[in-house]
This record gives sequence, structure tokens and C-alpha cells, in this order.
Amino acid sequence: MKLGKNERKTTFLLITIPILALFICFNTIPLIRGVIYSFTNFKGFGKYDWVGFRNYIDLFSDLRVGKSYWFTFKLAIVTTVVVNVLSLLLALALNSSIKAKSFFRGAYFLPNILGALVVGYIFNYFFTYILPAVADMIGIDALRTSILSNPSAAWIGIMVVCAWQAIAMNTIIYISGLQTVPEDVYEAGGLDGATGWKQFKYLTFPLIIPFFSINMVLCVKNFLMVFDQIMALTKGGPAQSTESISYLIYNNGMSGGQFGFQSANAVVFFIVIVAVSVAQMKFSGKKEEQL
Repeated sequence: MKLGKNERKTTFLLITIPILALFICFNTIPLIRGVIYSFTNFKGFGKYDWVGFRNYIDLFSDLRVGKSYWFTFKLAIVTTVVVNVLSLLLALALNSSIKAKSFFRGAYFLPNILGALVVGYIFNYFFTYILPAVADMIGIDALRTSILSNPSAAWIGIMVVCAWQAIAMNTIIYISGLQTVPEDVYEAGGLDGATGWKQFKYLTFPLIIPFFSINMVLCVKNFLMVFDQIMALTKGGPAQSTESISYLIYNNGMSGGQFGFQSANAVVFFIVIVAVSVAQMKFSGKKEEQL
């Protein structure tokens, strides 16, 4: 039985309204309330007073906030580079004519299925007990203590965990991009002497630039918002050396009595992420137009 045009519109409207209502209740309203709280001295409970832009002004003089921004951007930039380089290499290998190609693709995707907290706790055990024991056996003094207990090296452990889990999805996206490149392009390039590195530089990479752009934007956004791995690995330590912006907002906002102040931090952080994403998209768009 076919539905009439008006009945179809009514059906679509009835489907859309509950979803829109849920989105407004659990996304839009909390967002608006968070912005309102950012102009108060709200502690998360009890009464509060309006303080205007004082929270935003204090953000720029708070050394702990500045340190968390530096750590977060350092982690995001380094991990994005590592993830995309390794993902692209894996994608090139998995897209070639090798045996058990489907098996390897599925195996490399497994890390993405596991929860970030689960992966974090597993690596926490690995960094704390297994790696120091192995280092002690083979005589590597630098790794005899947990890397997570070293303020200057703990971020590397977090980077390894973030990269290990993110590589899976990025590899799949790159494989999808590589499969869109026509074989005729490689045949024509081969006639002109484009092989190996030249083939990748002048043929493959320019044709998968849109997929590269997607991966870069997603990586930077996800790593700027890193939270689960830090919760499982270091909880911001040692000595607040691995305290990301998201973790600082959660920790001090929920249990530190700084709900209003960290709401302001969250608003600024949201604007920063949007600005970085828009800048990336514009830069990538210009590169695609040039190619």
C-alpha cells in the first residue's frame, strides 16, 4: 500500500520530531546552560553569582590551563603525524597484491572495536609491569621504570596508545581512497617512467588528497579531545604533565569546585576546535583545487 504525498511528509515529520527533541534535550540545552554557567562562579552545587567575563579573563593567566593547552596540542600534532604516516603505509601494503589481504585488514581494524578505556588499562599494565620487566632482562636502564611515571616521557606512552587505536580507522579510509584510483592512471604513469616513489608522489597521493584531508581533520579533532586514554593511563599525572584540556575540564569542573570557570574553559576550547577544523578544511580545499 503506497502512502500519499502528505502522509509521507507526516511520517517523516513524526520520525524527525523525537530525534530532534532528544538532540535538543541532551545536546543543545546542556550547551546553552554551560555557556550561562561560564559567566558565574557556580561550584556545581548551591547558589551562584554572576561574575561576567572574569572566568574568561582568568583563563589567560592560569598556568595550569596554559600547560594543559600546550600538552594537548603537542600530543594532537605529533600523534596526527604518526597515525597518518603509518596508516598510509599500511593502506598501501594492504591494497597491494598480497595473500590473506582480507584477513590482515580485519586484524588491523580490531583495535578500533575495543573501548578506549579497555585499551588504556591494558597498556597501563603493559607499561607498568611487562615493559620494565623485559627491559630489566635485556639491560635497558631507561625502561626499567614505567614510562608513565616519568613527567617528561609519559606523553609518549599516551601517544602510543592513541596511535595504536586510531591507525585502524585511518587505514580503512586510506584503503577506500586507494581503491578509487583507476588502474589506467598507473598504466599511463608507467609508460612515462613513473614507478615507486614517483608514482606515489605524482599519481597516487594527489588522487587521494580528499581522503588525506578527512583523516587529518578527524585526527586533530579527536586527539585534541583526548580523555579516555588519559583517564586510564595517568589521570593527568605525574605532576599534571599529561593533563589534557578535556580531562582538566572534567576533573576540576566536576570535583574541584570550578564548574563555572571550567565551563568558560569548555566554551573557549569549543571555539578553538571549530577554528582549527575550519582552517584545516580551507587549507585542504585550496590544496585540492591546486591539484
